[in-house]
Amino acid sequence: MQRIAIINQKGGVAKTTTAANLGAAFARGGSRVLLIDLDSQANLSLHVSGEAGLADDASTFELLVDGVPIRDAARALPDEGLTLVQASGDLAGIEQALANTIGRELLLRDALEKVESDYDIVLIDCPPSLGVLSLNALAAAQHVLIPLQTEFFALQGMAQLLDVVGVVQKRLNPSLAILGILPSMIDARTRLSGEVVDELAAHFADLLLETRIRKNVKLAEAPSFGQSILRYAPESNGAADYMTLARELSARLGLAIRFATDAEPSGAARPGAPQDDGAPVARPAPVDSREVDGGSAAESAS
Repeated sequence: MQRIAIINQKGGVAKTTTAANLGAAFARGGSRVLLIDLDSQANLSLHVSGEAGLADDASTFELLVDGVPIRDAARALPDEGLTLVQASGDLAGIEQALANTIGRELLLRDALEKVESDYDIVLIDCPPSLGVLSLNALAAAQHVLIPLQTEFFALQGMAQLLDVVGVVQKRLNPSLAILGILPSMIDARTRLSGEVVDELAAHFADLLLETRIRKNVKLAEAPSFGQSILRYAPESNGAADYMTLARELSARLGLAIRFATDAEPSGAARPGAPQDDGAPVARPAPVDSREVDGGSAAESAS
């Protein structure tokens, strides 16, 4: 089981968008994917639940506080090929609920160990903070994926986040490693996106992923329909980018996942492959102006 925590203490960087769509992309390759929503806003749960919305099932709050097993809390989402442990608003009070619990940072790790053989990939959507929920995710995960919006303040919190990862490595989870930094919400119409990516490459060359998630209005619309981008708009730039990300991360993780060509949206670029204009994918890819929404609040939500 590959356990990946998707984390950034800054909000609006596409953590939830990445968890939902990367999970759907892995599922297209035949992987058994479990999504764990640790954000009290439950955006990931709503994103992939479709018309059914949130269920009466136990949430990650009951999993952590009451010890409800993952097998009892998880529900299948057959339309996406995913399994979900949903979040609830109760998570907003998790710090108080676990205040007197010994080893509270290890609760999710212990729960996942009991379903080790049930899933191939676990994606953990972390809240925009570095409290007990994020520590549970980092203690349970083997890998850290950091979505980073390409804007001026994007780098400000990186040092703090990397420090936290380092502390967790030393004290809670020696096997934890950073899988990659993912530039998200790329707007190729602006010079700033390219400058931020260049800055990332200069400081985090080995950690910077080649895949770029372009700003795309379809990605902003998909959650309101309760669908991944691969179901809602399979021919969009967003679908292409997340299929590309799944391939790159599969390679980094050494997973033998075969993505069927008919499951790949047309136009999806493999990492390092040239774009139509000859530019490598390591640079922001050309953006279809019809799919860009520079001010979409929905797309900024994570």
